[in-house]
Amino acid sequence: MSTLGGRPRRRGHVEEEHVNHERWLISYSDMITVLMALFIVLFAISQVDQEKYIALRDSLSAGFMDTTTSPSVLDGTAGNLDGHSAQTENTPATGTAGMVNAENGLGLQAADPMVPPAQTPDSTVDPAVLAAAQAEAAHLEQIRDAIAASLAANGLDGVVRFRIDERGLVMGLVADDVFFAPARAELTETAVRVLDIAAPMMVGLGENVSVEGHANNIPVSGRYPTNWELSADRATQVLRHLVEADGMPGGRIMAVGFGDTRPLMADGSPEALAANRRVDLVILSSAPEQVRALIPALTAGA
Repeated sequence: MSTLGGRPRRRGHVEEEHVNHERWLISYSDMITVLMALFIVLFAISQVDQEKYIALRDSLSAGFMDTTTSPSVLDGTAGNLDGHSAQTENTPATGTAGMVNAENGLGLQAADPMVPPAQTPDSTVDPAVLAAAQAEAAHLEQIRDAIAASLAANGLDGVVRFRIDERGLVMGLVADDVFFAPARAELTETAVRVLDIAAPMMVGLGENVSVEGHANNIPVSGRYPTNWELSADRATQVLRHLVEADGMPGGRIMAVGFGDTRPLMADGSPEALAANRRVDLVILSSAPEQVRALIPALTAGA
């Protein structure tokens, strides 16, 4: 081995690489930066520029309207994004249609807070919507006239009163204790006759039918724990007869019980007790909501 200066020459020495134990801080810093940017973006988009919002709303509204007739497709609105629709919701109209006692028929309109007032057509209504409402009103009137004529031909003229509202055609049976006895759900002979006469027209339609049971506020005893069960059973008995005896498709009919929560009359008189003991039969209109909202005003004098 060669030597230099009397000392052995050392072979080349490689220093061991130093391990960076703080490398995780880089990834952590990147993650924090990304999160901060995300929150900044979320905060920025949550701050709505009112002027830009209004401009966007008006531009979208203009795209869906006839600028020569109306400021919007929906009557009474400035556009589709303001959240204030002037159309009436399709809330259940209690006591306005009927299958078993005095309903809101012609001349029997009850002051029901659940039923919104009818919308009056005016110059701001879109012509296409108004035309559709007129056609739907004429269709419902045709159904009403056909059922009324069939009842009259069978000696039941005046037993049923009709009314057309924003839900469709409603039928009111207005004879005391003719269709259901107190605290009972069995159909009487008259009720069966009315159902059998009206059923062929309803079966031939495309509209759905809602059977809605009601009871007066007298507490029940015996078979039914409460008026809820009583009203539901009444509606079910009507539904079963229409389906099992009259051929109504089961997929187009429904039954619901409202108990004594939606009375036609609330004065406690014998007439009120009889009127509230009923089942409402409603032929539901399949027209759009904005069309249905105009129908009551179009048929008010019919």
